[in-house]
Amino acid sequence: MFFPWFLCGVLFIIVIALLIKILFLKKGMDEICAELIEHLSNQSNTLISISSGDKQIKHFTAELNKQLRLLRKQRQQYLSGDRELKEAVTNISHDLRTPLTAICGYLELLEDEEKSASVERYINVISNRVETLKQLTEELFRYSVIIVSENDTVKEKIILNEMLEESIAGFYVALKQRCIYPNVQLPQNKVVRYLNPSTLSRVLSNLLNNAIKYSDGDLDITLTEAGEIIFTNTALGLNEIQVGKLFDRFYTVDAARESTGLGLAITRTLIEQMNGTILARYESNKLSICILLADSYK
Repeated sequence: MFFPWFLCGVLFIIVIALLIKILFLKKGMDEICAELIEHLSNQSNTLISISSGDKQIKHFTAELNKQLRLLRKQRQQYLSGDRELKEAVTNISHDLRTPLTAICGYLELLEDEEKSASVERYINVISNRVETLKQLTEELFRYSVIIVSENDTVKEKIILNEMLEESIAGFYVALKQRCIYPNVQLPQNKVVRYLNPSTLSRVLSNLLNNAIKYSDGDLDITLTEAGEIIFTNTALGLNEIQVGKLFDRFYTVDAARESTGLGLAITRTLIEQMNGTILARYESNKLSICILLADSYK
């Protein structure tokens, strides 16, 4: 009778020891998880430290810290390279302005010279191409400045209804030239947001420019009380893959069109700077670009 009781006592002690071991392991893992979340969210430069004396937990923590050091080093290299690339794009786009200005100047001088009909035709072609190159360079420069500069924190009270109406009115002539008469739907109540007015104006201008370029003749503009602005137009010939790439830098639906493919990329960057969201949908040959400006305060 003694041996069974002895065996039960030993098993009981082993179970208690294992439970204590599991509790210490759980405590150590909880500490690691909490510190890891804090490090990743706050991008802290400190390493993970734990109170547990368990060898396995200590070994796991040491390996995790090793990976954190590697991740931190790679992130610094990425940020450094990304910043250098953005600055290089800014400098290149800025430097392109000087030779373009000189070319335009000489073309103006040629206008005053005597020339044959064929030379006149060639000069007109060159002038048109130079003007296109100037527009593309300016667009690239604006994009590079936007991605390099920090987010503008100057915010004002903006009534989206009024801002949208003003933007559409500013494009009245351009819309009329394309025979586009937009169907505008605005809520009766004022939709108020605290945003940077120049940034929002640039976003609306980019979206209206995009609609003028690619619309097949119609345009619906809707503002909801939730702060969502939807631009919808018929765009035949698109597919889901093309729509998914609309916000990619340098992507154009039609390579023959005079565009850098930066307009919607700039728009997405500006929307993100305002803590908003933007997406594109394509259904029944209708392209809808939706921006949502979340409610916020000063």
